[in-house]
Amino acid sequence: MYRWELIRAALAQRVIAVVRGESYDRATEAADMLLTAGLTTVEISLTTPFGLEVVGTLSREVGGEALVGAGAVLDGEGARAAVEAGASFLSCPGLSPDVIRTGHRYGVPVLPGVSTPTEVVRAMEEGADALKVFPAGSLGPGWIKDVLAEVPRAPLVAAGGVTVENAPEWAAAGAAALALDTALTGCDRDTAAKRVAELLGVLLHRPPGK
Repeated sequence: MYRWELIRAALAQRVIAVVRGESYDRATEAADMLLTAGLTTVEISLTTPFGLEVVGTLSREVGGEALVGAGAVLDGEGARAAVEAGASFLSCPGLSPDVIRTGHRYGVPVLPGVSTPTEVVRAMEEGADALKVFPAGSLGPGWIKDVLAEVPRAPLVAAGGVTVENAPEWAAAGAAALALDTALTGCDRDTAAKRVAELLGVLLHRPPGK
């Protein structure tokens, strides 16, 4: 797929499941649980032991049914390694033009981290495909609403401190999508399936800002 097709597919459900496992096995199990629950986008944090191998395994297994991205990508070298492992998108904790350039060089969308209006504008100027508001929990939904009042076309993805319970607040503030970690991964399969269904019910039927 082209880069624009990948980012559209990655944000289609407006939910990105972020997996940070204590081991390769824990991470693959958590990702499989969430994909089985119905999510179509998972992000494997490269802080996970053998994170690149997890990305590679899942990318081969899910084929065209879901997208597997790499998170906590810090530099161009890490970006290239993630793409070579099979990542369909890249996510950064901060704004790294090097990661954006490297991802785009290989046709992969990048979501850099932003936490100020200046970073939002700069990331858009650098060609970011979407912007990860991080840590969103420290900023609050009001931050997204205020930024969108000045930069209405910024595709903001709230990450860090987002839960199933406060998801409606982020959606109402205008978040294009939400990235959730332990809220989805820190539970059993039945609970995860219920939380995924609840999230999708809220987000897929509620346009950003409504």
